[in-house]
Amino acid sequence: MKAISGTNLEQAKSHNRRVVIEAIRTNGPLSRAAIARMTALTAQTVSNIVEELQRSHLLVPAKAQKLARGQPIIPYSINPHGAYSIGLELGRQRASGVLTDLSGAVCARIERHVEHPDPEQAMPVLGAIVEDLQQAFSFDRNRLLGVGMALPGRYAEGGVTSLSPQNLPGWQDFPVGYELERRVKVPVLVENDATAAAIGERLHGVARGFSSFVYLFLAGGGGIGAGMFLDGHLYKGSRHNAGEIGHIIVEPHGRLCSCGKRGCLDRYVSPTVAYEFMGIANAEELLPDELDALIAKGGEGLDAWLDQAVQPLRQTIDFLELAFDPQTIVLGGSISTSLMQRLAERLEPLHIPIDPNQKRTVPRVMIGMTGKDTAILGAAALPIFSETNPRFDVLQKPLG
Repeated sequence: MKAISGTNLEQAKSHNRRVVIEAIRTNGPLSRAAIARMTALTAQTVSNIVEELQRSHLLVPAKAQKLARGQPIIPYSINPHGAYSIGLELGRQRASGVLTDLSGAVCARIERHVEHPDPEQAMPVLGAIVEDLQQAFSFDRNRLLGVGMALPGRYAEGGVTSLSPQNLPGWQDFPVGYELERRVKVPVLVENDATAAAIGERLHGVARGFSSFVYLFLAGGGGIGAGMFLDGHLYKGSRHNAGEIGHIIVEPHGRLCSCGKRGCLDRYVSPTVAYEFMGIANAEELLPDELDALIAKGGEGLDAWLDQAVQPLRQTIDFLELAFDPQTIVLGGSISTSLMQRLAERLEPLHIPIDPNQKRTVPRVMIGMTGKDTAILGAAALPIFSETNPRFDVLQKPLG
């Protein structure tokens, strides 16, 4: 079982609440006594938190279980219908939104055409999608935690774009989070697509329960980014731009990259390069089945891309393992699922790990969520993560 320690300091009540939710989310239904053992919280503290979470509909009790001795125990589990979240995504000519419950299940979905996805045209469409999603599914609006939005690119604190995404011009220095929150009147969180996808993978995917992992996000229409969880913390860096892994140089004096350097990982492993090798010019405009059919016929072009992509990716995985010592590397993204599988199949043998004799219980590389919904489901996970993930920073604040 995965355990996480809490604190009985009154100033850390919010942290303790999140610790209890995390313990149940990670391990499944737990009794109050089991929660206390796993979190190092007192029985009274656990009892108070469980009662509060039950009143707010975030936890639901199961039928009491009889034991051979003592009082029956009541396991508590996360209530999928206890809270809801909205995720938004903006593409070249398309704005999408999903409403999900606390388990990540999609309750409603809306897509709208956007002729020119600049802020002036896109923001009203995004605001309308948020409102329409709330009308499309019957639920208590007081249980809406907020809106998450995933965009390619880099972001300053507060959801301000610090670098205009290549495929979404016009967003330089635009306060996405503030402007969207002003329109929809609920909290809005903005993240780059790699970080959002990593959060979604930790809450609902193969990285559930892992405290340290690196999520390599291969964007279907762009490059490669990384989301990183280190010792239970989402690591974003001093300027919120950690994870620009696509611009690590893997081939000195290699191919020219859009960033101005030569030999970047993006220029060898990104889906854009794969489609170039296969002669697919309009990958973003194709339906997933259409794209998979073309990839299946990739032939020599696909093999040529794999031949030149595998070694740079092995090198990157080796670097990430040596630098961060994660439990695993997760490969995912909006890339075609079939293309990801072909790439993953070619990765072995990986470089020899620094501890080759240590027994592993988790694979060094895992395949996470792939396909067109990856980023938007990650966006929907942002408000859930913000509400339920333990906040270790509160423990570092001075008392009094």
